[in-house]
Amino acid sequence: MKGLFITLEGGEGSGKSTAINAINEYFLSRGYKTLVSREPGGIKIGEEIRSVILDKENTMMTPECETLLYAASRIQLLNEKIIPALNDGIVVILDRYIDSSFVYQGVARGVGIKNVERANGFALSYMPNITFFLDVRPEVGLKRLSGRDKMDRLDLESIDFHNKVYNGYLEVMGMYPERIKRIDGEQAPELVIKQITDVLDKVIKG
Repeated sequence: MKGLFITLEGGEGSGKSTAINAINEYFLSRGYKTLVSREPGGIKIGEEIRSVILDKENTMMTPECETLLYAASRIQLLNEKIIPALNDGIVVILDRYIDSSFVYQGVARGVGIKNVERANGFALSYMPNITFFLDVRPEVGLKRLSGRDKMDRLDLESIDFHNKVYNGYLEVMGMYPERIKRIDGEQAPELVIKQITDVLDKVIKG
């Protein structure tokens, strides 16, 4: 039996880590095997690519270069971890996937969603079963980040960039209304988790 592929999406400070931990516990408590990973990263090659993408010193990186680096990390993670796990019937829970590229590079960076699709042709064959979009307005998410010790290259982008990211998510949600489930990420954490687990209950019950 094929596993279940779940991804989490949202802007900076949207609470994805908390949601991922809750989803992982949800499945583990019901006897499922899980794999939790992140993009970019999750494996040695991916983590090395991540360090290049998020390095604050890499101010000359072009949107096209950024797009292709994300695609390279994604393809390696798919082949090395995600596809084998799904073939083994494991629930894969991934922090960001191709929707992030549609939004951050395709919309906010101006590369275009069609160009992102071309760069990620292989990944399009392995789309998630469910994607949770944690809907948090940019000003709220960035305020949550204000206490962080380390801010990466994306955290430090302008509010205009983060607004484009947010609007990009709304656009991509409209492209995949059956797959992407909007979650009000500005609620109390327990209500966010309740909204997510209500969706998962329906999935498990079929």
